[in-house]
Amino acid sequence: MKLKANSADAILENIKEVSEKFQTNLAERQLRRELHKEDFDLLKEAGFNLMAVPVDQGGAYTNARESTRYLSDMLRILAHGDPSLALVASMHPAVISTWLEVPEAPEPYKKAWDEQSRWVFDTAKEGHWWGTIISEPGTGGDPSKSKAKAVKDTDGDGYRITGQKHFGSGSGMTSFMITVALAEGETAPDNFIFDMRGVPWDGSTGVTLIAPWDGNGMTATQSHGMEFKDMPATRTAWPDQSARNKVRQVTGRPGGHTFTAVIVGVIEKAIETAAAQLESKRDSMKAFEQVEWARVQMEGWLIQQAYEGVLREVEAGKDVARSALLCKESVAELAESVMLRITKVLGGRAYSRNQPYGFWLEDVRALGFLRPPWGFAFERIINGAWSSRP
Repeated sequence: MKLKANSADAILENIKEVSEKFQTNLAERQLRRELHKEDFDLLKEAGFNLMAVPVDQGGAYTNARESTRYLSDMLRILAHGDPSLALVASMHPAVISTWLEVPEAPEPYKKAWDEQSRWVFDTAKEGHWWGTIISEPGTGGDPSKSKAKAVKDTDGDGYRITGQKHFGSGSGMTSFMITVALAEGETAPDNFIFDMRGVPWDGSTGVTLIAPWDGNGMTATQSHGMEFKDMPATRTAWPDQSARNKVRQVTGRPGGHTFTAVIVGVIEKAIETAAAQLESKRDSMKAFEQVEWARVQMEGWLIQQAYEGVLREVEAGKDVARSALLCKESVAELAESVMLRITKVLGGRAYSRNQPYGFWLEDVRALGFLRPPWGFAFERIINGAWSSRP
């Protein structure tokens, strides 16, 4: 693989090469229940980490308007070869976007924010992976309802966090993980950073593995559940999540579209694979099979239009917070429908672990549970239906 400094085009070509390599052993990868470090090393070699670093700091990220399509397409293509790896990789730029999309903080936080941003970008350039472990039991996926407690150190600027978290995708591969907690004496939760490098999961230093990922859909994401007790953490240097989000909204980058891109990639590969298998019986398909296959084409087309529509809005400089959410939930429903229809058309041979379709069906079902999950997402859609009226 060749990598030109600050070249998103070169990184995209490298990701295509990586994905093609992964597709040669797709069946073996679908049986995995854990992530492999060599895959992340390969992505680093391809330059993917640099898509979370600004060009002026030695990376390949320019701005939301120009870089969102590159990021989305990289993850879409990577999902052709390994959906679990693609989903975990998508967390890296999604998490670092907090700093990518807020280039400057107001006083008195400006200097600290600048220093923290440079540190975050340096870790990405060094090849460290970032992830997230935000979800909590009982919150319905709404981070504003976090009950995790953050207590400030008496002898420094750090914090200690206590609380249960789950869906820590990439656990064991990520050096740093973003979480949400409520600081003592405050009314709204904020973002904090866990340094997970070399931290054991036995409770001895503040984190205990309580729910290993069971491999049901996105089988190898290692989305473990953890319990934290007085776990050291660093707070974001501009401690005002509401204000930061307003700044990020102006940039136009669609939250969660990289997650959607992964599922779009799975559907592309599934339809392509099914079409190749159906070629020999195209003239002998029963009426039901013909209708279901036609609907696969229709729903696959709708998925592509939704995906492309959001990217075009980003490139036009629009605020796409709502359209990206509508796209995510629509693709979540359509993708599951497409996979079910494909298995009906292919018949009994698709109902087997030696075929990829059952794995892909569970993979695409993950999108509806990704942030924001079903209940929280539809609440936002309903509320937006009235606020978006002219």
